[in-house]
Amino acid sequence: MKIIEVKTTKITPGKFKLTEVLDKYLLRFQENSILAVTSKIVSICEGSIAKNTDKHDLVKKEADLMMVGFNNKYGMDLTIKNNILIPNSGIDESNGNGYFILWPKDPYKSAKEIWTYLKKRFKLKKVGVIITDSKTTPLKWGTTGTSIAHYGFSALNNYIGEKDIFGRKLSFTKANIADGLGAACVLAMGEGKEQTPICIVEDVPFVDFTIKKENLTISIEEDLYAPLLTSVKWKKTT
Repeated sequence: MKIIEVKTTKITPGKFKLTEVLDKYLLRFQENSILAVTSKIVSICEGSIAKNTDKHDLVKKEADLMMVGFNNKYGMDLTIKNNILIPNSGIDESNGNGYFILWPKDPYKSAKEIWTYLKKRFKLKKVGVIITDSKTTPLKWGTTGTSIAHYGFSALNNYIGEKDIFGRKLSFTKANIADGLGAACVLAMGEGKEQTPICIVEDVPFVDFTIKKENLTISIEEDLYAPLLTSVKWKKTT
């Protein structure tokens, strides 16, 4: 697998359309490749931003579910947004130049639009798109990348029913390709002032470039961590 980061200028609200950014800085893109774009510049270009508002009220407005009575020393709210457990509804202030950066209104629609753009501009058939963000992992310091939306490839490699190297049949394993690639791309793009909010992923023989409807979400009750998730009170905010 090969990851190529793409350097851009500072992307600020009201000055850029995403296609203009891609036109200027994405100089090459080849068949059987994936383009990862940070949710932050998608949101900035689409106008999914806010200013001069109370952050807690904004988090509450943007969340699908918010944990009631949740207190921590970091002053963050624990929320679920688009079926992803994420602090503060994914809202970020870093590299926002005074704005709160929200998640894109419809990440999957945005991913599909980028996919359509890539196919048309570069005259390709098999391409993929990931919109990324970073998240925390319980009981570990640091952030890792994830995919909040993808398009153009199968996000899961299903190993259920197959045998391991010793002939034991696998019962639960599904490899999350979208999140794995998202983590690799966010690591390469950086979290600070690198100004590389786009990356190209090439040489991915494990990716199935196909368009199919996939259900990647798990209900709280069916999740492996259901005992933890159901032991607290969640409040619907939207």
